[in-house]
This record gives sequence, structure tokens and C-alpha cells, in this order.
Amino acid sequence: MLRITLFAVFFCLGFGSLAQTSSHTKEDSQAILNLINSYSKSRDTKDTILLKKILTKDIDQLVSSGVWRSGISEAIKGMMESSTSNPGERTLHVERIRFLNETVGLVDARYEIKNPDGSVRKMWSSFMVVDDGKSWRISAIRNMLPAGN
Repeated sequence: MLRITLFAVFFCLGFGSLAQTSSHTKEDSQAILNLINSYSKSRDTKDTILLKKILTKDIDQLVSSGVWRSGISEAIKGMMESSTSNPGERTLHVERIRFLNETVGLVDARYEIKNPDGSVRKMWSSFMVVDDGKSWRISAIRNMLPAGN
């Protein structure tokens, strides 16, 4: 009887967690994909005006070297310095969007930098995105370099 009860509880909890994401539409997912594409574009073109539109003021970023960037000014400054000192073609391929609640999502993406010498640096990026009532914005970024790469 205890097993049946536990199964019923976990079964209901599972459907409850699915219900949390059911209100998100294809439009939400597309808006988030567009947001990540805008981020990528802004990095490629060094467009600080676009970055200011798509990042939250309190953004924080942990880069693969272990450096933390806190706040929009520090994040943008670091992004511009990184794009200049580490030239290459950057691409982000979104693998998954997971909605944590109505206004927060977690985006996992493959992050690759094709260096001028043709080698490719393969990493992962996770973006915490938030809906501010007008649009989705990036609130946090975590870049990871898998061990052995």
C-alpha cells in the first residue's frame, strides 16, 4: 500500500511539474531563440547598444577562465575585451530551453569558437533568461569548457 501511495504522489508531482511549463507557448520559445541569436549577433558585431537592450542591469557572467563579471557595465566591458582578444567566429546552438516558472527559463547551448587558425574551441553555455513583462532578457551566463578540451 505504501508503494502505491508513493507512486501516486510522485506521479502527481510529475504531472504538476509538466503543468508549470504548459502555459509557455511556441512564441515564448521562439522569442528566447531570437534573444540568444541577438546575443550572438551583438558579440560578433560588438554592438553594445543591442547588448544593453537584451541584458538585465544585474546580469552576472562566469566565463570559462573562471572570471566573474557582475553588472551590465562589467559584463559588456568584458564581452567586448574578450571578443577583441580572442578573435574567431562564435556560434551558439541552443540544445534545450527549460522553463523554471512563468518568467524564468534556462537555456543550454553548445558554444563554439572557430579560431583564425581553423581550430575550434568547443564549450557549453547556459543562459538564465527572464521575462520582464515586455520581452525576454538574459540575466546570467555560464560558460563551461568541458574537461579534456
